[in-house]
Amino acid sequence: MTSLTQANPAIAPADLAHSVGYVRAQKIAFETPLLLECGRTLPRFDLMIETYGTLNADASNAILVCHALSGHQHAAGIDAETGKIGWWDSCIGPNKAIDTEHFFVVAFNNLGGCNGSTGPTSINPETGRIYGPDFPLVTVRDWVRAQQLLSDYLHIKTWHAVIGGSLGGMQALQWAVDAPDRLRHCVVIASTPKLSAQNIAFNEVARQSILSDPDFKQGYYLEVGTYPKRGLILARMVGHLTYLTEDAMRQKFGRDLKLGKFMYGYDVEFQVESYLRYQGERFSQNFDANTYLLMTKALDYFDPARDYNENLSAALRKAACRFLIVSFSTDWRFPPSRSQEIADALMNNKQAVSYVNINAPHGHDSFLFPIERYVQTLRAFLLGAEKSTALFTTTQNSIKTSRLPAEISDAP
Repeated sequence: MTSLTQANPAIAPADLAHSVGYVRAQKIAFETPLLLECGRTLPRFDLMIETYGTLNADASNAILVCHALSGHQHAAGIDAETGKIGWWDSCIGPNKAIDTEHFFVVAFNNLGGCNGSTGPTSINPETGRIYGPDFPLVTVRDWVRAQQLLSDYLHIKTWHAVIGGSLGGMQALQWAVDAPDRLRHCVVIASTPKLSAQNIAFNEVARQSILSDPDFKQGYYLEVGTYPKRGLILARMVGHLTYLTEDAMRQKFGRDLKLGKFMYGYDVEFQVESYLRYQGERFSQNFDANTYLLMTKALDYFDPARDYNENLSAALRKAACRFLIVSFSTDWRFPPSRSQEIADALMNNKQAVSYVNINAPHGHDSFLFPIERYVQTLRAFLLGAEKSTALFTTTQNSIKTSRLPAEISDAP
């Protein structure tokens, strides 16, 4: 019998030794109708989840991990069916930043996703057809409502922490606004209180690349056995450019030519072109186009201060948890100034907040890497040593070389 390490050479013995091990996702069915912010109602829905660690007797050690745009429930360990390593395995596991020796960790695929939770690729129970473009637009607030129902299902009254990076950080922040009595710690990483006009513009370019693909078929592509491959590739290429930095791309690719000479044509010539096309191709094979459209709109709509006259301090005033806000020096998609907005709003309320800006060369993708000071800060905060994280400090780091899971270089 072939072992997973033999079938997948990317899995080294060290991965198993410092991992939560082999994991399997489970589907949780909710038969209660869910009213969405758009005014539509889902008659029922499923959420795919994975759990790591052990829930203690009073359910006080539970941590909820919220994913970014292209994330899903497989956050840690090794998928028992595919052999793939979780997208945040570098930070979740025994003695890691989110220590499964101490905590019971829950990861999930958001409503509207394409990894088993109810979304555009699911069957609409009212029509018997694939939802496709008929699946309603959802918001970060809708996700938090669904996550609260998941909390009830798991008999977790209060989370020790709700954590997320990028779009996941927006969900963590929305938890603090909408359910202040249900979390004791909130960790917002590489995120923002709302998108800038530039970020909305990036999302619109990505959406138009999908919508204008002839194979999009007005969103009903699955019914005719196709999908907007070219549009998804372009959307991912545009997005991927915003997650990296110029320095990182220069160091990794420079102006290196794939074949060592100019070919005087429009096919791939530079290594960076080959990389972007490869990323787009792989993404197009694994992610649903309608889900991509839906997720980017959820990003655009996010603004917890919208109902508070655009006053973020007012929106956060009822929050009762301790906050850790983390930004990265080279993240130009959601720069440190946006994280400082959140920290400032909390400090205006004299609420408990720690903010750290980590020097890292990976741009927006930095939150996926086990950078030493980042890991130390997160671990200390979750284990109760919040005082070890200084307010408004910029830290110098020795960056550890690490491998990202092959399919992940995350969008917001």
